Amino acid sequence: MDKTLGARVIHVPFFRWVLALGIVLMGCSAGLHMTLPDYPKIRRVDLTVLREEPDGQCAVRWTDPFDHREREGFYPCDAIRDPRLDASRYDPETGFGRAFGLVFAEGADRGELYSPVGVGESARARAELSDTLIAVSLPVTLIGLVGGNVRATARVSGVRPGVIRRARSLSQAAARVAQDYDRATKAVRESWAPLHSDRVDEELGRAPLSRLPWTVRLRSRELEKNGVRTVRDVLEAGASELGRLPGVGRRTADSAMAAGRRMREDLRKGVAVRFEADRRTPRTTALLIALRVLVEAGPGARETAETGRALAARLEPLLYTAAAASGYAQMLGAGPERRRCARAAVPQLRALLDEAERLGFTERFAQVSVDLLRGPDSDPTGLDAWVDFESRPAEYYRVLADVTGGMPSPDGCPPAC
Repeated sequence: MDKTLGARVIHVPFFRWVLALGIVLMGCSAGLHMTLPDYPKIRRVDLTVLREEPDGQCAVRWTDPFDHREREGFYPCDAIRDPRLDASRYDPETGFGRAFGLVFAEGADRGELYSPVGVGESARARAELSDTLIAVSLPVTLIGLVGGNVRATARVSGVRPGVIRRARSLSQAAARVAQDYDRATKAVRESWAPLHSDRVDEELGRAPLSRLPWTVRLRSRELEKNGVRTVRDVLEAGASELGRLPGVGRRTADSAMAAGRRMREDLRKGVAVRFEADRRTPRTTALLIALRVLVEAGPGARETAETGRALAARLEPLLYTAAAASGYAQMLGAGPERRRCARAAVPQLRALLDEAERLGFTERFAQVSVDLLRGPDSDPTGLDAWVDFESRPAEYYRVLADVTGGMPSPDGCPPAC
């Protein structure tokens, strides 16, 4: 049952309460039944009514069915028995009547008369109430079960665990290839950064003061007298120390520092790291090993990684929305709005899966991830990387420029500074 309050839909578990009521009634019936006394085993016998008392008691005689001897006693006569069985009517000659009675069939009282009158009145009442409760609880429980199952069937419609599972697997593969590519490019940048910094410092150390603005060149003689001969010397000295030099001044020092920083930024954008076979160093070897991973993955690795990144970004929110459609328990536990959104997200996931299958994304993601996982451990000495570089240097410089943001050289050599 759904009640609408404004724009909000509140779910009322009607059949759940009906089922609970049926179970409670069934439990009450079982509880009453457990309070009933244990009835002894009894046996029916024929009674000869010797005389009847005004209070309804009858003096009777019966044959003990166990030791086969006759016994006498008092027994409440059946008030509704046939009048023809009364004393003096049943046997006019003897004046004895006839009745039926019960005797104990076990225990110390075996063969003695058993009279339920006055003993089981409350027990019979409890037994009748127990029977009434169980009779009512069965249809109530049935209504709760059938109605709840019908509603549950309607609620779990739209469950598509296969679609969710495939979409989650595709999202993981897409995110993984992007992460693998990022890891490979990060390794290249971390290996390239100190080499590039050294190249920038080297070029700054070769740059004379004549490359600075004219206001600095006017004081170049005073700077050179104090050991400041290159742009790197200017940057290492700093504005405070330059300003304290004789004949320089604070204004010239600030101008020299600003010009030196601009030149350093220009060199960072234009200077390139060179690979020279006769000058192999641990740093250049580490960079070549990192580059070889991307070179072996091919020029399409970057495009595949970006495709995976974009696809994972589209799949993740849809998977979150469609989470309730991953199983019957999840759909049953979700609210009406979550179920509606999950059913709406499943077709979108299926469309993305169909597109990915048509374009072969899954295979591409898996292959590129495998290629990118061939890291430094496959070539610890770097010998293979140097051999491969010498066979196709243009590819290495192209990948390096692509990762670091520089410009590749068309002839396979590093760009001039």
